[in-house]
Amino acid sequence: QVQLVESGGGLVQAGGSLRLSCVVYGRFYRINDMGWYRQAPGKQRELVATITRDSSTNYADSAKGRFTISRDNAKNTVSLQMNSLRPEDTAVFYCNANSQITFWSSNLNSWGQGTQVTVSS
Repeated sequence: QVQLVESGGGLVQAGGSLRLSCVVYGRFYRINDMGWYRQAPGKQRELVATITRDSSTNYADSAKGRFTISRDNAKNTVSLQMNSLRPEDTAVFYCNANSQITFWSSNLNSWGQGTQVTVSS
């Protein structure tokens, strides 16, 4: 069983910064791609940023230049530094990870419980 636990959400004024963190717990052979997604009220969940095991990154256009995703493979963590936050960034942010339980396993996709980010104008 793999469990993802997020932290770092909260309320911030427009232009401010927040840092989200996610720790992956459980028994697994390796964590492959990790990422952050978000879901605003009344909208579908959307990709914010992803990062491969060797730290190649991909960002949504809305996140480019403002958000930075990073990971620590030794600590099984992924983080999202968010700067220049806007009211439209208000959403529940979810951590996502693909892990292999054994060397021969296919990827197991797992989600965190979500952390609320609210940006006031």
